[in-house]
Amino acid sequence: MLKKRIIPCLDIKNGRTVKGINFVNIRDAGDPIELGEFYAQQGADELVFLDITATKEGRKTFVALVREIARHLNIPFTVGGGISSVEDVAPLLQAGADKVSVNSSAVKDPELVNRLVEAFGSQCIVVAIDARFVDGEWIVHTHGGSRPTEKELFSWAKEVESRGAGEILFTSMDHDGTKQGFAVDALKKLGEIVTLPIIASGGAGIMEHFDEVFLKGEADAALAASIFHFKEIGIPELKNHLRGSGIYTR
Repeated sequence: MLKKRIIPCLDIKNGRTVKGINFVNIRDAGDPIELGEFYAQQGADELVFLDITATKEGRKTFVALVREIARHLNIPFTVGGGISSVEDVAPLLQAGADKVSVNSSAVKDPELVNRLVEAFGSQCIVVAIDARFVDGEWIVHTHGGSRPTEKELFSWAKEVESRGAGEILFTSMDHDGTKQGFAVDALKKLGEIVTLPIIASGGAGIMEHFDEVFLKGEADAALAASIFHFKEIGIPELKNHLRGSGIYTR
């Protein structure tokens, strides 16, 4: 089995880390720079920082914050939120980000993925997909999960792959913040449809959920937020648990 990745996610609003349930009921979870530094020390494999209201508010991700985060980290990190052009990406990479994540802007303009890949390479480009199970289909949502689209998860994932994206970050909106487990069946199907690495997001609550997402969902990485932010699960303890299940991380 290839080594898996444990990725804490820091959703940022007004310069603070926040966490909600099903994309609503947001509460404060701390300073993103302090948390990021803590997770790096704890053995996180990567970090993801998402400016969760940038698209809704029509503004760009804060480059200054990214630069400050980079000063305190020695592990790869991805940033996203409000990225809608090639010009948006260069300052973020120059500030120290390793990868960027695009979501709503890619749904609106799929050619954006091609342009970003051509400018910066596949390894830098993560396409985030937020989806909710509606009437028997996984429907893609944009603008922080607030707007349903006509796109369906699996066909959109296939298109994203064909356009050269390096990774897919799939968040099940139905599972987000519930701590009831990941969308394992959807993840397994996603892995059968695309060859890209898949980061699973939404639903982590106990260590056994990580066993499920790697062994049954066959995800390449698992992303979680509140269980780490509120110290319900420690990363060293989680990695030790996974080793006991025969799952090795980076």
